[in-house]
Amino acid sequence: MTRVIFMGTPDYAASILEALINADDVDVVAVYTQPDKPVGRKGTLTPPVVKVLAEEANIQVYQPSRLRDASVVNELLAISCDMIIVAAYGQILPKAILDHAPCVNLHASILPQYRGASPIQQSLLNNDAMSGVTAMWMDEGLDTGAIIKIETLSIAPDEMAASLYKRLTDTAVTLTLDVIRHWDRKGVTPQDDAKATHCTKILKSDGLIAFEDAREIYNRYRAFTPWPGIYLESGLKIKVMALEEENSSGKPGIITQVDKESIVIQCTKGSLRIMKIQAPSKQETSVVDYLNGKRIGCGHPLV
Repeated sequence: MTRVIFMGTPDYAASILEALINADDVDVVAVYTQPDKPVGRKGTLTPPVVKVLAEEANIQVYQPSRLRDASVVNELLAISCDMIIVAAYGQILPKAILDHAPCVNLHASILPQYRGASPIQQSLLNNDAMSGVTAMWMDEGLDTGAIIKIETLSIAPDEMAASLYKRLTDTAVTLTLDVIRHWDRKGVTPQDDAKATHCTKILKSDGLIAFEDAREIYNRYRAFTPWPGIYLESGLKIKVMALEEENSSGKPGIITQVDKESIVIQCTKGSLRIMKIQAPSKQETSVVDYLNGKRIGCGHPLV
């Protein structure tokens, strides 16, 4: 029986934790996750999904604001374990914890590509054909540890973040159990730092677009749906769209075609087909209904 301390916060982590809880040869002795956070307009204090899952399984949960605080470190060091599994936890582990037990991180990219906070979105932004999950031994750097194993998968040209997220999560679950059952510090591969790339936390402002490069906008739509979404300077959100073509040129933002259920927008390079939009403080609606209400059509800008 392998005694595991688990660290993670979002759905990705919860799926891995659930597999560990259900494994007959794993004993999850403690769970670390981020503090509860206010959610929604009313600011309702809401626990991370990992906390909910752990409490349902009667596992002790810890939610330190700062993992590096001496009292927090000492509390963790008092917990006996064989391994620490980390998946999208959101804090860097100090050396004392790294030395407490072998620490394995499950990162949703093919390291050393896309070290950092948003690897799934970054792979879509770059229109990559492949993604994957890397299991690595953790060190004091950010996603810099030696690679234990990588599982890869292909990305469809029109795949959205939610779909890729789900497939990578399923891959991470299988990979985690494999590493726990067959881990070996000798069979690792150091990362080539010269090939490393980085990605940062996604911001609301990243969703702002202008009708310039159609392919680039479509990739942002794939990466940023459902959050932060993509939207125009006017606040109009584009909720459902497709890449029409990549090679035409013309005046950006002009409606060039109106069909029964969609419109085509010209970009500086290429064009986009838009099906649904959402105006500020309004419900999502058909873009054609929106145009009818505005009394605009071909030759007009979408605003």
